[in-house]
Amino acid sequence: MRHRNGGFKLGRNTSHRRALLRNLVTSIILHDRITTSVTKAKAARPLVEKMVTLGKNGSVHARRQALAYLMTPESVDRLFSTVAPRYTDRNGGYTRILQTKIRVGDGTQEAIIELLGAEAELNAKAEKRAEARAKKREELARQLEEQGGGEQGSAE
Repeated sequence: MRHRNGGFKLGRNTSHRRALLRNLVTSIILHDRITTSVTKAKAARPLVEKMVTLGKNGSVHARRQALAYLMTPESVDRLFSTVAPRYTDRNGGYTRILQTKIRVGDGTQEAIIELLGAEAELNAKAEKRAEARAKKREELARQLEEQGGGEQGSAE
Protein backbone atom coordinates (compact mmCIF):
# COMPACT_ATOMS: atom_id res chain seq x y z
CA MET A 1 0.00 0.00 0.00
CA ARG A 2 1.20 3.49 -0.76
CA HIS A 3 -0.88 5.51 1.66
CA ARG A 4 0.50 9.01 2.30
CA ASN A 5 3.40 8.52 -0.12
CA GLY A 6 2.64 11.57 -2.22
CA GLY A 7 5.15 13.66 -4.11
CA PHE A 8 7.90 12.94 -6.59
CA LYS A 9 11.34 11.75 -5.50
CA LEU A 10 12.84 12.09 -8.99
CA GLY A 11 15.65 9.68 -8.12
CA ARG A 12 17.48 12.29 -6.08
CA ASN A 13 18.21 13.00 -2.45
CA THR A 14 16.34 15.80 -0.68
CA SER A 15 18.78 18.65 -1.25
CA HIS A 16 19.35 17.76 -4.91
CA ARG A 17 15.59 17.49 -5.51
CA ARG A 18 14.95 20.85 -3.84
CA ALA A 19 17.67 22.54 -5.90
CA LEU A 20 16.33 20.99 -9.11
CA LEU A 21 12.78 22.17 -8.45
CA ARG A 22 13.93 25.66 -7.44
CA ASN A 23 15.87 25.94 -10.70
CA LEU A 24 12.89 24.70 -12.73
CA VAL A 25 10.49 27.16 -11.09
CA THR A 26 12.92 30.04 -11.55
CA SER A 27 13.37 29.16 -15.24
CA ILE A 28 9.62 28.92 -15.80
CA ILE A 29 9.07 32.36 -14.28
CA LEU A 30 11.92 33.91 -16.26
CA HIS A 31 11.17 32.31 -19.64
CA ASP A 32 7.42 31.49 -19.43
CA ARG A 33 8.04 28.08 -21.04
CA ILE A 34 10.59 25.29 -20.59
CA THR A 35 11.04 21.76 -21.91
CA THR A 36 11.69 19.01 -19.39
CA SER A 37 10.50 15.49 -18.54
CA VAL A 38 6.83 14.92 -17.76
CA THR A 39 7.58 13.87 -14.18
CA LYS A 40 9.66 16.97 -13.46
CA ALA A 41 6.96 19.17 -15.01
CA LYS A 42 4.30 17.57 -12.81
CA ALA A 43 6.50 18.04 -9.75
CA ALA A 44 7.19 21.71 -10.56
CA ARG A 45 3.59 22.67 -11.37
CA PRO A 46 2.30 23.14 -7.77
CA LEU A 47 5.39 25.14 -6.86
CA VAL A 48 4.93 27.49 -9.83
CA GLU A 49 1.28 27.92 -8.90
CA LYS A 50 2.29 28.81 -5.33
CA MET A 51 4.80 31.39 -6.57
CA VAL A 52 2.19 33.03 -8.83
CA THR A 53 -0.21 33.15 -5.88
CA LEU A 54 2.49 34.87 -3.80
CA GLY A 55 3.00 37.31 -6.65
CA LYS A 56 -0.72 38.08 -6.75
CA ASN A 57 -0.63 38.81 -3.01
CA GLY A 58 2.05 41.45 -3.61
CA SER A 59 2.92 42.14 0.02
CA VAL A 60 6.45 42.56 1.33
CA HIS A 61 6.13 39.28 3.19
CA ALA A 62 5.11 37.49 -0.02
CA ARG A 63 8.06 39.05 -1.86
CA ARG A 64 10.44 37.83 0.85
CA GLN A 65 8.97 34.33 0.68
CA ALA A 66 9.47 34.31 -3.09
CA LEU A 67 13.04 35.59 -2.65
CA ALA A 68 13.71 32.72 -0.24
CA TYR A 69 12.63 30.15 -2.84
CA LEU A 70 13.54 31.56 -6.25
CA MET A 71 17.17 31.58 -7.32
CA THR A 72 17.59 35.11 -8.71
CA PRO A 73 16.30 38.55 -7.76
CA GLU A 74 15.44 39.13 -11.45
CA SER A 75 12.97 36.26 -11.33
CA VAL A 76 11.27 37.76 -8.25
CA ASP A 77 11.00 41.14 -9.96
CA ARG A 78 9.53 39.53 -13.07
CA LEU A 79 7.11 37.47 -10.96
CA PHE A 80 5.70 40.51 -9.17
CA SER A 81 5.77 42.97 -12.09
CA THR A 82 4.92 40.87 -15.17
CA VAL A 83 3.69 37.37 -14.38
CA ALA A 84 1.32 37.85 -11.44
CA PRO A 85 -0.66 40.80 -12.91
CA ARG A 86 -1.69 38.52 -15.81
CA TYR A 87 -3.71 36.36 -13.43
CA THR A 88 -5.56 38.87 -11.26
CA ASP A 89 -8.95 37.50 -12.35
CA ARG A 90 -7.96 33.81 -12.32
CA ASN A 91 -8.16 31.54 -9.26
CA GLY A 92 -5.48 28.96 -9.92
CA GLY A 93 -4.62 26.94 -13.00
CA TYR A 94 -1.78 29.18 -14.18
CA THR A 95 0.25 26.48 -15.96
CA ARG A 96 -0.18 24.04 -18.81
CA ILE A 97 1.76 20.82 -19.40
CA LEU A 98 1.96 19.62 -23.02
CA GLN A 99 3.53 16.24 -23.68
CA THR A 100 5.86 16.34 -26.68
CA LYS A 101 8.36 13.79 -27.94
CA ILE A 102 10.22 10.85 -26.47
CA ARG A 103 13.86 11.71 -25.81
CA VAL A 104 16.28 9.74 -27.98
CA GLY A 105 18.99 9.22 -25.38
CA ASP A 106 17.01 7.55 -22.59
CA GLY A 107 13.45 7.14 -23.86
CA THR A 108 11.96 9.66 -21.41
CA GLN A 109 8.67 11.33 -22.34
CA GLU A 110 9.34 15.06 -22.63
CA ALA A 111 6.90 17.86 -21.92
CA ILE A 112 6.59 21.61 -22.21
CA ILE A 113 5.43 23.38 -19.08
CA GLU A 114 4.31 26.94 -19.71
CA LEU A 115 2.47 29.78 -18.08
CA LEU A 116 -0.93 30.48 -19.57
CA GLY A 117 -1.46 33.85 -21.21
CA ALA A 118 2.19 34.25 -22.22
CA GLU A 119 1.59 33.33 -25.88
CA ALA A 120 1.85 36.91 -27.18
CA GLU A 121 5.16 37.45 -25.42
CA LEU A 122 6.54 34.10 -26.57
CA ASN A 123 5.46 34.74 -30.17
CA ALA A 124 7.18 38.13 -30.12
CA LYS A 125 10.39 36.51 -28.87
CA ALA A 126 10.20 33.85 -31.61
CA GLU A 127 9.69 36.48 -34.33
CA LYS A 128 12.63 38.48 -33.03
CA ARG A 129 14.83 35.35 -33.08
CA ALA A 130 13.69 34.52 -36.62
CA GLU A 131 14.53 38.06 -37.81
CA ALA A 132 17.97 37.84 -36.21
CA ARG A 133 18.61 34.47 -37.89
CA ALA A 134 17.51 35.82 -41.28
CA LYS A 135 19.77 38.86 -40.90
CA LYS A 136 22.72 36.66 -39.96
CA ARG A 137 22.04 34.38 -42.97
CA GLU A 138 22.01 37.40 -45.30
CA GLU A 139 25.32 38.64 -43.88
CA LEU A 140 26.91 35.21 -44.35
CA ALA A 141 25.62 35.00 -47.93
CA ARG A 142 27.03 38.46 -48.67
CA GLN A 143 30.41 37.49 -47.20
CA LEU A 144 30.48 34.28 -49.27
CA GLU A 145 29.68 36.24 -52.44
CA GLU A 146 32.49 38.71 -51.70
CA GLN A 147 34.97 35.90 -51.08
CA GLY A 148 33.79 33.99 -54.13
CA GLY A 149 34.00 37.11 -56.32
CA GLY A 150 37.51 37.89 -55.12
CA GLU A 151 38.76 34.35 -55.85
CA GLN A 152 37.32 34.35 -59.38
CA GLY A 153 38.93 37.72 -60.13
CA SER A 154 42.40 36.54 -59.04
CA ALA A 155 42.12 33.26 -61.00
CA GLU A 156 41.55 35.06 -64.31
